[in-house]
Amino acid sequence: MNLLPEDLTALAARVITENRAIGRTVALAESCTGGLVCAALTEVPGSSAVLDRGFVTYSNEAKHESLGVSNDIIDTFGAVSIACAWAMAQGALRVSRADVAVAVSGIAGPDGGSEFKPVGTVVFARAVRGSDELVAEERLLEGTTRAEIRHQAVVVALELLLP
Repeated sequence: MNLLPEDLTALAARVITENRAIGRTVALAESCTGGLVCAALTEVPGSSAVLDRGFVTYSNEAKHESLGVSNDIIDTFGAVSIACAWAMAQGALRVSRADVAVAVSGIAGPDGGSEFKPVGTVVFARAVRGSDELVAEERLLEGTTRAEIRHQAVVVALELLLP
């Protein structure tokens, strides 16, 4: 029996298998997913060979204190912004031993949305050690419940961890 839905654990198993095959370790910086990406990865036997660590930085203070996200970024662009997600991924890479870090921050609802950032707005970023590659995007995830939006966000984050 798995704690999480089968689609998440199957995708997490791919992440573990494919990253282990190339000797790559990963770190997560999670906000709206609250550790669900790490939970999916740790459902997989042998995940300790790939998962270095995860940060659940739900509050703005946690993003700043744990990952070094500048208060200027949060004040100017908001916690749900590409700039913040990129800073979270960079911070997770800086304070870990991982080769790649993925960050996720968003508005899962049912409250918290606005005209400019409606419920379902989620930002993602991936930073790779030693690379200048910039992978960061904002998505409007479809869903009628908080659980559906968070589920989709976990899928996207896991996909970003695939080599």
